[in-house]
Amino acid sequence: MARRILVLNGPNLDLLGTREPHIYGTATLADVEALCAERAAAHGLEVSCRQSNHEGELVEALHEAGADTECVGVVLNAGAYTHTSVALHDAITATGVRVVEVHISNPHAREPFRHTSYLSSVAEMVVAGAGVRGYGYAVDQLATG
Repeated sequence: MARRILVLNGPNLDLLGTREPHIYGTATLADVEALCAERAAAHGLEVSCRQSNHEGELVEALHEAGADTECVGVVLNAGAYTHTSVALHDAITATGVRVVEVHISNPHAREPFRHTSYLSSVAEMVVAGAGVRGYGYAVDQLATG
C-alpha cells in the first residue's frame, strides 16, 4: 500500500463550480480532486477523496484515517460543519490524525457566524481565502510538515 492523504469535503462542496461562483469560483470538486492528486504525486503520495453532506460520515472518515497507518493526514474542508461540529473536533482529537483545515473563501471576511471554527484549534494548519489552490498548500503541508 502506498502512503496517502485523505481529502475530505463536507456539505455542499459537491456543488462547487455552480454554487455561488462569485465566492467559491468555477472549479468543480473533480478539479479539486485532480489538483490534490497531482500535488500528492509530486511528493510520492496518493490521495483518496471523499465528500459527504452528512456529519456522521465525515466523523467515520476521520476515524478510518486515524486508524490507517498509511494515511499521513487529512485535508479537511468541513464546509458549514466547521462552525458547528463538536463531533468533528472530537474525532480529530480522539484519533490524533493530522488535519489541515481548508476554506476556499476567507470566512473572516464573511458573515459573523463563519468567524468561529470548531476545528482550527485541533488542526495543524488552516488555509483560508486562497481559492481551490489552498487544497494544494494543504497537501504540501501534510507531505512535508
